[in-house]
Amino acid sequence: MLSWVVTFLVIALIAGILGFGGIAGASIEIAKAIFFIAVILFLVTAVIGLARGRTRV
Repeated sequence: MLSWVVTFLVIALIAGILGFGGIAGASIEIAKAIFFIAVILFLVTAVIGLARGRTRV
């Protein structure tokens, strides 16, 4: 997921440099949305992992 964020940020940077403001803005918004979804999923899995505790092997 984070690779998608980097891809959209690169697209936004290239579009911004070339003068395509609409595409750059849309790419930034998509990158931000995917980033926050990735952070939320990470936090949920971290909490679930802590709640389960360690199992003895």
